[in-house]
Amino acid sequence: MRTDFYYDSCGAGRIHACSWIPDKTPIAVVQIVHGIAEHVERYQVFADYLNQQGVLVVAEDHMGHGASIGNDGIQGYFQGGWFAVVEDTYTLVRRTVEAYPGIPYFLFGHSMGSFIARSILAKYPDSGIAGCVICGTAWQPAPILTAGIQISRLICKTYGEKKPGKVLEKMIFGGYNQRVEHPRSAYDWLSRDGKIVDAYIQDPLCGFTATAGLLRDMLLGIAYIQEPKVLRQMCRNTPIFFVAGKDDPVGAYGKGVQKTAQVFRDVGMQDVTLRLYPLCRHEILNEINKTEVYANVWTWISKYLPGR
Repeated sequence: MRTDFYYDSCGAGRIHACSWIPDKTPIAVVQIVHGIAEHVERYQVFADYLNQQGVLVVAEDHMGHGASIGNDGIQGYFQGGWFAVVEDTYTLVRRTVEAYPGIPYFLFGHSMGSFIARSILAKYPDSGIAGCVICGTAWQPAPILTAGIQISRLICKTYGEKKPGKVLEKMIFGGYNQRVEHPRSAYDWLSRDGKIVDAYIQDPLCGFTATAGLLRDMLLGIAYIQEPKVLRQMCRNTPIFFVAGKDDPVGAYGKGVQKTAQVFRDVGMQDVTLRLYPLCRHEILNEINKTEVYANVWTWISKYLPGR
């Protein structure tokens, strides 16, 4: 059973959220944190799978995404910046924990959602989260990240932060199709499944050009989660599962994911697992071998449930 609800955003407007509730008493909760230029509806199949395992699934459309468009109607804008969005996501954590106390709680953050999840791990180390799946994440070299922030700030100041950031989008995402042989579209780097790519292109709530302000804020968020002092704020006992496609350009074809996992270990995180899927692209939940990915995620979560 699915229920939809809304709550006030920490930035602007109201946040649309939903719960996928299993038929039996939940044995765990998984909160999905989606990526840039998409929305929660794209996770229906994964949520259904988790429901079949007895897991309650919750998710919210980030500010400026899906059904969480503010009163100004601007798509892809974070009123209040990165930490307003992080707080919106964490609000759903608090609400769900209050409604289902004592049930092991897991985060599943994909792409930009992985950066939000990583921000939550650092900002709220006492949240009691039982584990976090970090999917399709990245590590940005400091010089490139610094340059990107400077350019994004200049563009926001010159042209306005609420305008579509076409130049920034090309700078960040423009090369992602480089290793795709004979791409049919600009989004083939997402998945080898052509039906998924076509559906993404046809969805008016996907693939839009985010505002310059959002892209600046995301880069600032990445800078935050890569700071050594921030990394050391995480609860060292929280289990972490890094998953990504070996052919995912976001994670530098595995190298950025491996770098992030190693940094987590270096700052003292005691339970860090990494799995890269050969030939898979960015959206491993939507890849042609997605059932394998689903099963692996569930096997990992199961290890941390009482009595398992």
